[in-house]
Amino acid sequence: MAPSSQLVVVTGGSQGIGRAVVARFLAAGYAVATCARSAEALAQLEAELSPAAPAALHTLSADLSQHADCQRFAEFVLGLKLPLAALINNAGAFAPGRLQDEPANGSRLREMLAANLLSAYDVTRALLPAFVARRQGHIFTICSTASLMAYPNGGSYGIAKFALLGFTKTLREELKTQGIRVTAVLPGATLTRSWDGVGEPAERFIRAEDVAEAVFSAFGLSPQAVVEEIVIRPQLGDLL
Repeated sequence: MAPSSQLVVVTGGSQGIGRAVVARFLAAGYAVATCARSAEALAQLEAELSPAAPAALHTLSADLSQHADCQRFAEFVLGLKLPLAALINNAGAFAPGRLQDEPANGSRLREMLAANLLSAYDVTRALLPAFVARRQGHIFTICSTASLMAYPNGGSYGIAKFALLGFTKTLREELKTQGIRVTAVLPGATLTRSWDGVGEPAERFIRAEDVAEAVFSAFGLSPQAVVEEIVIRPQLGDLL
């Protein structure tokens, strides 16, 4: 089946790793559907990528920390009537801080879980029947090295990323006999807006394009093989 007749879904695709993944799959000829909270950012993405793309880019403004928007995005994707080749759960949010300094009502934890875990859970659950019906496809979750090791000032973000890795491991076990591959991607410090103002040189970070290339390479394996986890760190090690 030609790539252009298959759909790759990327959440949070207007910037950073998500944008790089959108660009990589578009360049390979796949139709891509993506979302972001900012309609303006999505319009800019289309203006920059669509003219040279060999396949269609479909966008929808949605806040995936909200269950209703996850459902709306999934309905948008399914309404395109294209077979799903891959889902890359990339949408998320970062808020540094210590647990002991967070609001006592738990609002920070709920915010981080909604953005980083429940967004992936809700979109995956909504699209999963389409993958299962075809008995093929690939689901990626963009976790973090924070999913493997707690670090100072990680707070509720770290909790959410640990949970996201657990979600991915559970999916892998459930779907291995149904022809669907599942991969956790765990990048360290990547040159995105989350690190604005840190003061480190660009070469100290992973390039978002390197993460996208790793995703695309894992996607390109035969159906007989799956890369379960991809851990990527800066050459000089983690930034804490």
